[in-house]
Amino acid sequence: MSMGITATVKPVVKAFFDPATNTISYVVKDPATMACAVVDSVMDIDYAAGRISHENADQIVDYIQENGLELQWVIETHVHADHLSAAPYLQSKLGGKIGIGSGITVVQDVFGKVFNEGTEFQRDGSQFDQLFEDGDSYMVGEMQAQVVHTPGHTPACMVHVMGDAAFVGDTLFMPDGGSARADFPGGDAGELYDSIQKVLSLPDETRLFMCHDYGPNGRDIQWETTVADEKAHNIHVGGGKTKEEFVQFRTKRDAELDMPKLIIPSLQVNMRAGEMPPADEEGNTFLKVPVNAL
Repeated sequence: MSMGITATVKPVVKAFFDPATNTISYVVKDPATMACAVVDSVMDIDYAAGRISHENADQIVDYIQENGLELQWVIETHVHADHLSAAPYLQSKLGGKIGIGSGITVVQDVFGKVFNEGTEFQRDGSQFDQLFEDGDSYMVGEMQAQVVHTPGHTPACMVHVMGDAAFVGDTLFMPDGGSARADFPGGDAGELYDSIQKVLSLPDETRLFMCHDYGPNGRDIQWETTVADEKAHNIHVGGGKTKEEFVQFRTKRDAELDMPKLIIPSLQVNMRAGEMPPADEEGNTFLKVPVNAL
């Protein structure tokens, strides 16, 4: 697969780890200019107390401002089910466009029904500034970013390739972490295997940046690896494992997994590009808890 990778362009990547959700967010700087993108930001929530805050996002805001960077894009690799997006907050502070894969419309249709959102909830992705199709490109300063559709975990999953760096969302984990689940609505283990092969067809030296890490077997948290390392050592797909082997393993494993603890608030917020549901007539905002629906 030729993806026009410009490996000689090496963006500066700053990672921000959120221990509450094991999420890694990134500021990605064009090496030639002061332009940057943010990938997979986190908005904090105390679910039991019904409180949101922005400590994680403020770290990103401070980093961008202190280094004199210009935020041009706020990228979501997919509709996250395990953390809430801070995209609108970052945009309100620093500007930039919010982008996600065009498969968001499928996610909105499915979960618009699950959460009984009614006809006022737009299911056309219009909450986002840009809906990416497979193969689309965009610019971060003078650095071209390319978008690769990688369904399987969710229909809207996209990998964003910027120079020699690729931001893989939940398509892959570190080699000793394997791969993401494929049992959410619209997920498919066979599609996930094919998507992972797209990522592994990038040049061996391509830097891969994970959206999550859980420190398997007690090791320290990590988030950066390479295509070569994943091909050789990934415990789910490395070493030439076949699609049949992967689908059998992934299906069995997914049946044993619990739902992410923040899936209910995350989906309601993230399918709205990080915005809360509309307030009621008295100005109060609520998140719904569907019973026996997920």
